[in-house]
Amino acid sequence: MTATIVFLHGLASNGSRWWDFAARTRLKGWRILRPNLRGASGSTDRRAVGMREWSDDLAALLDAEGASRAVIAGHCLGANIALNFAARYPQRAEALVLIEPMPPRALTGRLGFLRHFRFIPILLSWLVRGLNAIGIYRRRIELMDLEAWDKAVRAGTADLAKYASPFSDLHFTPLAGYLRALAAVGDPLPDVSRIACPVLVLVSKNTSMTDLARARSELAPLPAADFVQLDAEHWIPTEQPEAMCRAIEEWLVRKGLGKAP
Repeated sequence: MTATIVFLHGLASNGSRWWDFAARTRLKGWRILRPNLRGASGSTDRRAVGMREWSDDLAALLDAEGASRAVIAGHCLGANIALNFAARYPQRAEALVLIEPMPPRALTGRLGFLRHFRFIPILLSWLVRGLNAIGIYRRRIELMDLEAWDKAVRAGTADLAKYASPFSDLHFTPLAGYLRALAAVGDPLPDVSRIACPVLVLVSKNTSMTDLARARSELAPLPAADFVQLDAEHWIPTEQPEAMCRAIEEWLVRKGLGKAP
């Protein structure tokens, strides 16, 4: 059976987040899936979103691909989704790669409010969905091409901060889905002590979105986790693509999940 790895993007993002890994990786014989999650940026998908919906959609994707199990990798919100998937479908998660996971109790800065007030974006999302139901919604959502964004950031012609701007995000994402996905960043994590598969955790040394010590403490109960710190602010796939790619490849080989490049 073909080895499968699925990459899950984060908040206000889409499958183009993983263009660099797909181009750079030396993994041989792997099927690399980069789905646009329900409510992804650049789409007009206005269905309900949440951990249950994303997890069920991922299971359906694996069914469609004929994959009984897969390595599930995710960045930011995508990392939290990966944890939820492993908790809901433990028999289907061969391993997890968590890239800058966002444990709610570790959130800081502007995201810190989600620890106590995530009900606010949830209520607002219900209001917007009600307006959508009676035909009030944007008819056009701008496409998001993260390959072009990443190249511009690396060339110095774009600011990395644009990735964290809600005003920029909302050009590309339906409002109701964005609000509910924002609230999902603050969803309580599942009981990680029950996730038995191997886990690689990649964290940013210079992040201002989580407290690193608290994040590590929240994930410490994972029975089989390896932690690696990279010199980045949060957007590891953009800031440290080579280091991220090699860390994932080498870890998969060490765990006996892949062949040495």
